[in-house]
Amino acid sequence: MKAVYERNPLLKGSNKFCPGCGHPLLNKIIADVLLENGWAGEAITALCIGCALNMTPYVDWDLVQCPHGRAAAVATGIKHVQKSKLVFTYQGDGDAAGIGLTETFHAASRGEPFTQIMVNNQIYGMTGGQSSCTTLIGQRTTTSGPNGRDPVRTGYPTRLAEVIATVDAAGYVARVSIHDPKHIRRAKKAIEKAFRLQLEENIYTFVEVLAMCPTNFHVEPWDAPAYMEEKVLPVFPLGEFKTPEGR
Repeated sequence: MKAVYERNPLLKGSNKFCPGCGHPLLNKIIADVLLENGWAGEAITALCIGCALNMTPYVDWDLVQCPHGRAAAVATGIKHVQKSKLVFTYQGDGDAAGIGLTETFHAASRGEPFTQIMVNNQIYGMTGGQSSCTTLIGQRTTTSGPNGRDPVRTGYPTRLAEVIATVDAAGYVARVSIHDPKHIRRAKKAIEKAFRLQLEENIYTFVEVLAMCPTNFHVEPWDAPAYMEEKVLPVFPLGEFKTPEGR
């Protein structure tokens, strides 16, 4: 008998993301983790400003809308009040590593027992394709000029996972990608591990997710995985940068 795919009941209707975008795929990964572990009723997401907002009508668990860059601060407050809940942020790179870097860093330094998920697509997508702190050298954006990002003028891409891994109170730090099936499976395991460690060990966990943005990569959706392999992964290496001993 052939297996029949059943849509995850935590996903509602159609998503509103651009063709080839990594966000709806990551939404599904998170929904699957929540459903398979019985965590959906315990989950609260601190949702940032940006393309991530498009998940609001698409997922069926509790979301709290946060001011731009302040998701980690809002998640801190939620977790202090709802100590038994699975609390996690869902943020873009511009939100978590740019506008909200202070909130991200100090939440980690305090060891706040929630999870930060940062979707790194190297761009400010929703506002028109401006450069972010993770934009690649030479990557063309609406604010970088025709030759792309120039490190002399605007510095180098921020590798936030490596930065957070140096923080003593951070418990688990990983970077994953969702550009092909093999990496999708690994990303799912990392997110599940981050959630489980939050709940079982009461520690701060951080997962950076490399995601596609064909619109602002200036490639066709079907060419985005190759773009990720050739240009993104060499700059942002994958792996677990910090994990509790024995876990």
